[in-house]
Amino acid sequence: MLKKPVPGHGKPCLEYARTTGRLEPVHVPPAGSVTLLHRRPAEHKALPALKVGDAVKTGQKITLYDDATGYVTAPVTGAIASLSPFEGNFGRHYTAITISVDPQDVPDEQFSAARSEATLSTASAFLAAAPGLPPLQDLGNADRPVKTLVVCGIDDDLLVLTQQHVLRARGHDIEKGIHLLKEMAGFEDVVILTPREAVQGYGHIGGRVMGVATAYPHMLPELVMAEVFGRVVPAGRTCVDLGFCFMRAEAVASIGAAFDTGRIPVAKTLTVIATDGVGRLVETTVGTPIDVVLNHFGIALEEGDRLVLGGPMRGTAAYSPGQPVRPDTDAVMVLDAARAADVSDYPCINCGDCVRVCPARIQVNLHVCYLEAGKYQDAEEAYDLLSCVECGLCSYVCVSKIPIQQYITLAKYELTRARQAEGTNA
Repeated sequence: MLKKPVPGHGKPCLEYARTTGRLEPVHVPPAGSVTLLHRRPAEHKALPALKVGDAVKTGQKITLYDDATGYVTAPVTGAIASLSPFEGNFGRHYTAITISVDPQDVPDEQFSAARSEATLSTASAFLAAAPGLPPLQDLGNADRPVKTLVVCGIDDDLLVLTQQHVLRARGHDIEKGIHLLKEMAGFEDVVILTPREAVQGYGHIGGRVMGVATAYPHMLPELVMAEVFGRVVPAGRTCVDLGFCFMRAEAVASIGAAFDTGRIPVAKTLTVIATDGVGRLVETTVGTPIDVVLNHFGIALEEGDRLVLGGPMRGTAAYSPGQPVRPDTDAVMVLDAARAADVSDYPCINCGDCVRVCPARIQVNLHVCYLEAGKYQDAEEAYDLLSCVECGLCSYVCVSKIPIQQYITLAKYELTRARQAEGTNA
């Protein structure tokens, strides 16, 4: 439920979506082809290791360039139909790998042969691109030990039901995954996060069950750290720096299922939110074009409608319905043109609403002046820019319709890019 406050009086009443009973996701097949996005080096002359026409098997690890760009996992058996450049948000370069689907499924056996050694190295080598996108790169660093695994059984954005469903429906896989992760990464404590009103029934999975308030944005990791664990994440640092790894329930389930069956999971659960604001659970193959999923429900995009990957507060715009479902795509939302919020070039009126709703307690109104002028470093140094948790509440309540969250996200990206350039030139 979304309700806005009267300007200057209180905070918006935003509640996370809740599942009632056991919901069965609708299965949507991938149709004739799937597309995977593989990170590409900045140098455009880099040549991929595979070519059009090469055959791939289900669960096959695909590394186009080198270890620095990671890998993707083939979700189907078939042949590579095309390799094309794809530009993502904030300077991310990808190669789009389109695979034509062969109805005869042939599983790849590499992981099956390697799973006898249930180690972090094996998991990192094969499961880093599994559904839920396990953050395995954050584990195993002796200089930055991670001792607490936090399994997120509730999504961090509104209207999304994905992780709640996975926690309810895949208890066996999650239990197996927790057991393996404790052995592989040496976790000393495992905490399972659920809505505060739904903490019963998960104690057998293998961790301490802790409830989180259902008012948005209490599920964001930085707020969980403060309210559940009593730890404040300093500006510019992460939960991992403090020894906590937040992992989607689906990611934990993927690890458990993979080692249990010998096959890397390729089915992604997500929430499809139509213009009526109702979430529908879907299970589809990673790489399925989003328009295939929308067409299954008869959802048509009209002129001016917006397609969002994620929820209404933290999601990002997709410029084409042909973009694929990725391992971390927890939701797809269609915003009706008549209901989508517009932005404006009106100046800040210093009403203070953004300051009142900010969970990080930063002076958002003062940031606006600096960020509109591109003075990112000044905003960081003077007004604690890096403490922002990017919940989007400031944009939600702004009466001038300033895209404050987008300004802050851009500023963080530009600051990171500038520091990386300084390090390269040093």
